[in-house]
Amino acid sequence: MHRREFLKRAGMLGAAVASGGLAGAVHGGERAGALPTIRLGDLEVSRLLLGSNPFFGFAHKPGDIGRRMTEYYTDEKIMADLDRAAAQGITAVVGPPFERWQKLFKTYLDRDGKLRIWISQPDRSPEKIPAEIEESVKAGAKAVYIQGHRVEQMYEKNTFEVVRGWVELIRKLGVPAGIGAHRTDCHLEAQKRNFPVDFYFQCMFNVAHGDSFEQGDPQKAAEVIRQLKKPVVAYKILGAGRVPPRQGFEFAFRNIRPKDGVCVGVFTKDNPDQIKENADLAKECSALSR
Repeated sequence: MHRREFLKRAGMLGAAVASGGLAGAVHGGERAGALPTIRLGDLEVSRLLLGSNPFFGFAHKPGDIGRRMTEYYTDEKIMADLDRAAAQGITAVVGPPFERWQKLFKTYLDRDGKLRIWISQPDRSPEKIPAEIEESVKAGAKAVYIQGHRVEQMYEKNTFEVVRGWVELIRKLGVPAGIGAHRTDCHLEAQKRNFPVDFYFQCMFNVAHGDSFEQGDPQKAAEVIRQLKKPVVAYKILGAGRVPPRQGFEFAFRNIRPKDGVCVGVFTKDNPDQIKENADLAKECSALSR
């Protein structure tokens, strides 16, 4: 290659990388510094998902932190955190289809909000779950998974096949379907019964019957995750604020597989950089998965 042609091609490559093009030429198919992605069915999302519990004051801790969360998180502050998350490469938020949330997220999208994917988490009483699933998809959810307490309720009442019907309805409506659990036996039973799920949400702490965060729970959850054939999103990896961030992220990513992800909520009142810090940890720790 002549020197002039070499310089021309080098200049074109540099310009493309600088503008975000030729992403496959850097860092294994992703832009340098970008969050890795996973697939939930046919939906591609960042490996770190944004949780929404703090937006609604679900602190899972004693004291007044839940009240402080609800006082802080106005609709405007929630939308600001959604954009903060998008700026760090997070592409999806997980949340229940509350009326407030549906209106808020529509307003956010209408304002050209940058985080475009909502994964819905129906959590009403069992007889209302089908309507909530349909409502979620109609409101724009790109995937739906049944909240863990509802799945466990059916499991414990020996009516687990009801969950299969919910999953089939989600898929019939054309979006990826999943189920959640805090226990470590529900997902294995769903797999044994061939429920047509696209993904699972597995809590790292068994808080099915109250906010009890036991030391050995994360290891038990990790053992289950590795037995599941479909992708898994691990949640409460920080034990609702009880586990130091680095410790929680490192443990989670060492114990999930490259096709799995994590969901982490934030409370940015006292630390506006919390979302960036979580994203940085996710990028750093992602290589620990095997």
